Amino acid sequence: MSTYTQHPLSPISLPFSPSPSLPSHQQPTKPPISSSSPKPISISHSQASWIESLRSKSRSNLFREAIYTYIEMIGLGVSPDNFAFPAVLKAVAGIQELYLGKQIHAHVFKFGYGSFSSVTIDNTLVNMYSKCGGLGDVYKVFDRITERDQVSWNSIISALCRFEEWEVAIKAFRLMLMEGFEPSSFTLVSMALACSNLRKRDGLWLGKQIHGCCFRKGHWKTFSNNALMAMYAKLGRLDDAKSLLVMFEDRDLVTWNSMISSFSQNERFMEALMFLRLMVLEGVKPDGVTFASVLPACSHLELLRAGKEIHAYALRTDDVIENSFVGSALVDMYCNCGQVESGRLVFDGVLDRKIGLWNAMITGYAQSEHDEKALMLFIEMEAAAGLYSNATTMSSIVPAYVRCEGISRKEGIHGYVIKRGLETNRYVQNALIDMYSRMGDIKTSKRIFDSMEDRDIVSWNTIITSYVICGRSSDALLLLHEMQRIEEKSTYDGDYNDEKQVPFKPNSITLMTVLPGCASLSALAKGKEIHAYAIRNLLASQVTVGSALVDMYAKCGCLNLARRVFDQMPIRNVITWNVIIMAYGMHGKGKESLELFEDMVAEGAKGGEVKPTEVTFIALFAACSHSGMVDEGLSLFHKMKNEHGIEPAPDHYACIVDLVGRAGKVEEAYGLVNTMPSGFDKVGAWSSLLGACRIHHNIEIGEIAAENLLQLQPDVASHYVLLSNIYSSAGLWDKAMNLRRRMKAMGVKKEPGCSWIEYGDEVHKFLAGDLSHPQSEKLHDFLETLSERLKKEGYVPDTACVLHDIDEEEKETILCGHSEKLAIAFGILNTPPGTTIRVAKNLRVCNDCHTASKFISKIEDREIILRDARRFHHFKDGTCSCGDYW
Repeated sequence: MSTYTQHPLSPISLPFSPSPSLPSHQQPTKPPISSSSPKPISISHSQASWIESLRSKSRSNLFREAIYTYIEMIGLGVSPDNFAFPAVLKAVAGIQELYLGKQIHAHVFKFGYGSFSSVTIDNTLVNMYSKCGGLGDVYKVFDRITERDQVSWNSIISALCRFEEWEVAIKAFRLMLMEGFEPSSFTLVSMALACSNLRKRDGLWLGKQIHGCCFRKGHWKTFSNNALMAMYAKLGRLDDAKSLLVMFEDRDLVTWNSMISSFSQNERFMEALMFLRLMVLEGVKPDGVTFASVLPACSHLELLRAGKEIHAYALRTDDVIENSFVGSALVDMYCNCGQVESGRLVFDGVLDRKIGLWNAMITGYAQSEHDEKALMLFIEMEAAAGLYSNATTMSSIVPAYVRCEGISRKEGIHGYVIKRGLETNRYVQNALIDMYSRMGDIKTSKRIFDSMEDRDIVSWNTIITSYVICGRSSDALLLLHEMQRIEEKSTYDGDYNDEKQVPFKPNSITLMTVLPGCASLSALAKGKEIHAYAIRNLLASQVTVGSALVDMYAKCGCLNLARRVFDQMPIRNVITWNVIIMAYGMHGKGKESLELFEDMVAEGAKGGEVKPTEVTFIALFAACSHSGMVDEGLSLFHKMKNEHGIEPAPDHYACIVDLVGRAGKVEEAYGLVNTMPSGFDKVGAWSSLLGACRIHHNIEIGEIAAENLLQLQPDVASHYVLLSNIYSSAGLWDKAMNLRRRMKAMGVKKEPGCSWIEYGDEVHKFLAGDLSHPQSEKLHDFLETLSERLKKEGYVPDTACVLHDIDEEEKETILCGHSEKLAIAFGILNTPPGTTIRVAKNLRVCNDCHTASKFISKIEDREIILRDARRFHHFKDGTCSCGDYW
């Protein structure tokens, strides 16, 4: 035997390389005998041994070894036959060496095995060109096959599927049937794949026929059932795929992986985890594909414990845990569950880091707002690892870049995107829309959105979120309608109507994005409509949507509905608990907030993953503040570090200052500010103290608080306004006017009082003294009449709330034009008697409007729920739920 050797990765060429062109006229039936041909070895046993060795290596997928065997065989003068060529062509297809394949093809003709000789060789040539070449090469070979068999048709259909010519593949299948060939299991597998890539209507119609054919012909093999399952799953029929899995017993690893992957991709995460358990119970060992498919379920559901169990299981198999795709899924899971450092440990443990793993870690840092770490890793990836950013990288790094305070010109990242040629990529455009909205530039966000040629559901979710972020919740709700109004041209009906005339169907992200808009506007009717949609589409049980619903109902004044949604949620995370605790606090139910906190701690003590966070204590301190529970709040403040391991942050001090100051202990609150650790941001604490001084008319400490605030934030209008209000309430008109002149000179503008109320499909807004509303004249007339009725019941206008040095009659007129009174009047005039009136306001409700609302609720026999900037007021039968403590 020859000692021919070659490096496994070096280019392969035959000892003699005839032209790869295929002469159409040369089609001999026997090997030609010419001086240029290698001299055949006369010992037939030797030829048989070579060919058997070649076929054995090809069958074992030792493709390069098989090719080297063929080269040595030719070099020794051993002639290949109709068994050798299929084996070596399979090997060539395995390593995808087109030039070498053409040389072998030339040998087929040279040794007399052209199209008229062996259909087996022709079939393997079709297969080889489909894997190495282009569709034109495949057609040329297939067209020359005169005596086609079933394998010929399977080969061309498989090739067409590989080149994603789905409709042509189906046409070839029909031609095959017309020529009288029965489809095999392999044919039906290709057809199932083709059907899964058609429009849903056509795919299901043809796919069910393929399924029926499998049933009639008895092709109940594991691989054919797997193909049918994959087809149904891709066409949105997950339950049909699930039924197939349950029906047949010969399930293999591919079967389970297909089903688990389908559940994860369709956001049916609990079922993905359940099927993983069933798979293991059946004795099927998961592989890297399994873990990479099921870990996103743990990630989305934030099931850290389940994710850790899967990680531990994967650690038992070295080749799995070193898999970059499994590593990426683990990094994503840990980061989504708030364990970013654990994600970094996984990242560092994977030696073969592909771009997907880098992206997962960069995304994890960015989502957790570890922005500097995200940027450093991004630089390391490009500079040290030598990997180029792709669309996923840029869509992750853009949010981190825009949040970095040390970077002044945020638009610079947009230039880098253009430099990388990614500016038209949909995912990057989505990130840029979000970036500009966070910079307050909603016009540029909308311009990018309008320029997109290929929007997806994420694009719509992003632009809706952008409007919510920029405080334009009404526009966000309009976009939600527009998103669903866009019609597809499909006119199909019945079982196969896939498009339903709505290509962008709101998903869980859409709902959790738009529900805060409903909450901001107190748009209860729209919120209920979205809740109904969530129930119909099985989204209400998801922890993100459930949490957003709890928040929406609470902020629309429906605390009972918020609690009902909370109690019905199958899974609650720390955000859910924080939302419900904050909800009770906003409604002045501090005792209930503390009880919920105890339930939350008890659940964590039983082995749950929910533990109090910094936000939890902010919610608790706010609840205690609104309910006057000073001792309880201070006790929690002292326990939060020792019992719960949470260091007090500046926001916690601000809440405690508010708690103590609101209760009238202004000096004690001032002392708390002075005891804050050095280096802490004191803006929140000084602001809370200034607010307490306004409530309790403490001019001396108010001036100190305001002086500190104006040094730290000279452009914030509320600091000037609060101090001006303190001066005005004390009759110090000159000081108040001087402060307002200072504001004007610095270009600082006071935020105007605004209230809004939902009626029908619209949210009606009112400004103080508003005359722009279509019913303005009617509303002002009604309020003047109503004011006289209120006075007869004992109402006395609190003209001290008018912070202008004018006469009392003018002050009363101004009080009638306050925005919350206009909104309440609109509700009374436009809704049936007895209907609850829900109003929201952007500022704190004034004393006069608070008193007037109590009287209005009594004489109009209405419950009025008013949400101001701090809390809720439930007015009923002449009293308020706050007990006049706000």
